[in-house]
Amino acid sequence: MPRSKAESYLGFAKRAGRLTLGVNAVAAVPRDVYLLIADRGTAKNSRKEILKLKRKFGCPLVMAEGLETLVGKPDCKLAGVRDKNLAEAILREVGNGQITEYCGGMEE
Repeated sequence: MPRSKAESYLGFAKRAGRLTLGVNAVAAVPRDVYLLIADRGTAKNSRKEILKLKRKFGCPLVMAEGLETLVGKPDCKLAGVRDKNLAEAILREVGNGQITEYCGGMEE
């Protein structure tokens, strides 16, 4: 199956060292997170933490189906994109593939 553009952009961010994986790792980033990508299967307590991070960084939040497959890390529930251009490119691809919802499924 061919890779989606969003999956390719995530790969670029990972190779460039501009992708932080995991809720705790993203929480440890001091600044400059431009996009949060959460897995649809995230537990309720993790969702609360993700919403806190969304407010902390003031960045968009999108939902992905099978985030662990997209980023290549088992059981990954959150990815933080720290490159502004790649974050914007991924946002343009919302709805085209595995990244399906802009801030959906998580009530504030």
